[in-house]
Amino acid sequence: MHQKTNWFHWLILLTILAAAFFVRFWNIEGAPAGIYPDEAVNGIDAIKVNLGEQPFQWFYQDNNGREGLFMNLIALSFQILGVSVLGLKLPSIIFGTLTVLGVFLLAKEVFRTPRAGLFAAYLTAFSFWSINFSRISFRAIILPFVLTFSFYFLLRAIRTKSFWQFAVSGFIFGIGLHTYIAFRIAPVILIVLFLGLLLVKKHLFHSYWKQAIVFIIFMLISSGPILWTFYTHPEFLESRSASISVFSPEVNKGNLLSTIGRSFGLSLAKYNFWGDQNWRHNYPPYPILNPLVGISFLIGLIYLIVKFFHLFWLRIRHDIRDQKLFMYAFLLVWFFSMLAPEFLTAEGLPHALRAIGTLPVVFIIATVPILWILGKADDFNPSTKTFFFSFIIALLVFVGIFDVVKYHYFWTNNPSQHQSFESSLLLMAKFIQELPAEREKVVVAENMQRIPIKLFNYQAQNIHYVHPQEIKSFLDERKLTNPVFILTNKNDSMIEILKKYYPLSQLKGISTDKAIKFDTKFCVFR
Repeated sequence: MHQKTNWFHWLILLTILAAAFFVRFWNIEGAPAGIYPDEAVNGIDAIKVNLGEQPFQWFYQDNNGREGLFMNLIALSFQILGVSVLGLKLPSIIFGTLTVLGVFLLAKEVFRTPRAGLFAAYLTAFSFWSINFSRISFRAIILPFVLTFSFYFLLRAIRTKSFWQFAVSGFIFGIGLHTYIAFRIAPVILIVLFLGLLLVKKHLFHSYWKQAIVFIIFMLISSGPILWTFYTHPEFLESRSASISVFSPEVNKGNLLSTIGRSFGLSLAKYNFWGDQNWRHNYPPYPILNPLVGISFLIGLIYLIVKFFHLFWLRIRHDIRDQKLFMYAFLLVWFFSMLAPEFLTAEGLPHALRAIGTLPVVFIIATVPILWILGKADDFNPSTKTFFFSFIIALLVFVGIFDVVKYHYFWTNNPSQHQSFESSLLLMAKFIQELPAEREKVVVAENMQRIPIKLFNYQAQNIHYVHPQEIKSFLDERKLTNPVFILTNKNDSMIEILKKYYPLSQLKGISTDKAIKFDTKFCVFR
């Protein structure tokens, strides 16, 4: 039953959004403990844009190629906040928070009641999964935002036949191609939406052909630049995904079905049983959903599957056109379609990042059992009603505390998280910033390790980046005056080489108390 949104609903929503922003913004300098090289590459591209070394691009080629929207937004953030941790991560914080708003609007439209939107938004706001990726500078965080807002305006447009809402939906959907490679499977959801409408609406073409043209035109307007980029540079469409695909003979070893089955099983398991084992994506070995939300999601998913087939049978057998059939199909196809970028690969599974397109719909599905309880409340006897309402209250309290504490205390203070993000590299970058500009600085680090250091010292003077295996040839070619050698770890063979060239130098371990605690010390030889 449709329920109007009143001022009290909006007040609750604003409170949820404020809390969502706070848990994504608070202590952003300290958690995660470091800047991962994949994040730093994004920041360096942004710096190059701001310095005029390269123009804003639709697609950046480094690091296996990345859609350019996110890097361009980081460039704008750097112009406002300077090159800083906050400047690097502000776009993620904003998109992560706005996704909570999008989930509210979409769930409200799907179930035609604001309480559905509030529950779904609340679950999203305090989810470890959402909080974590909203605090990391990965372009994938834009994908949930694009999907929620595009589908919200599309479903609303289908209901109202509004041309401008079809236009907005199409434009936002086209932006998705500028976000993350996983979006490329999203058109499957549109196809199923169309098929679902065929099942429940009569005279579909006559009623919507003009609106469909508007949607397509505006989708092409926003996606046109990157489509043209891919047309003129087809090599950009290639990615590392091909080498880890389940369809690759090197990966499936001739057992395609069993490989897909294993990948699919692991992809599903991460929500309830065994999560992503990467500390940058999750808190291993736990599932990505907390226990209560996980149970609610699993019940909701099973409920939707059963109801979908029941309504589909009624449609085929008795020509009953129930609008819920369309909505159930939409939610299920969204979930399984956006799960495909994960289960069609066979590396690092389960993989919460590749499945980030499922994030909004997972929390919308998890809302289904709550709505069912509220809808049946009047039919319950007092004791049953007390039990179910107690469950809902416990769920909300648990959700509001569990994942926030899990992230900001347990995960933040876990040594494995510091090691995964190589927090010592950020300490090195800050140490270099404090050295005199005229001092010769030699950073001895692997290729990927030097990227976070370079991010915060991009315009630093008298700084050299040397691979550990190239240090001897570097010293043979250059005569440095009073140099500072900065090593990522204590390497005895490296130290002996340095002593031959600079025998008066002494090795010093430079670190903070936090670095000592988490075993992320680096060495300075000067």
